Amino acid sequence: MKLVFATNNQNKADEIKALLLQGIEILTLKEAGILIDIPEPHDTLEANATEKSTTIYNLINTSCFSEDTGLEVEALNGEPGVKSARYASDSRSFDDNIDKLLTNLSTATNRKARFRTVISLIIDGRENQFEGICEGVILSERQGSGGFGYDPVFMADGADKSFGQMSMEEKSVYSHRKKAVEKLVVFLNNLTATTKQ
Repeated sequence: MKLVFATNNQNKADEIKALLLQGIEILTLKEAGILIDIPEPHDTLEANATEKSTTIYNLINTSCFSEDTGLEVEALNGEPGVKSARYASDSRSFDDNIDKLLTNLSTATNRKARFRTVISLIIDGRENQFEGICEGVILSERQGSGGFGYDPVFMADGADKSFGQMSMEEKSVYSHRKKAVEKLVVFLNNLTATTKQ
């Protein structure tokens, strides 16, 4: 099965490719020859994921999926949420976003946070969504330089180091994205099995 992943983020693509089973080929927008940047104008992850997958499906009429992920911090009423990539500015600077987050939490005693991923899959014009959540806390300073986004300041519940200190394999044990992808894979496997009958 071949699916177009509606993203220009190679980090996300690599992470998802590592989680999928053999027999499912993933093409990023660039690999599929689609050179657009899809807007994320909505105020929920669900709506943004739908916007991206629908845009690509309408453009190429091929099975595709998208995902939208946000960091939701309890003390900041769910911020940065859908604005996670552009929290500090439209430049999407990981460092600037982390700096703003740590500043906004400088006096907070509650540092609970969660990463949440919503995947929107469209096959034959029908959409299904899958959610994955990773609970954790925001650290007071960066730890590690691996991963991307807020990884250096996020520690998952049950972990003893930040996502920024973990290998991709270690991170996948806790990953919100993995949890959503696992639901996607189960759906695709069931679909494939039904098709073969």
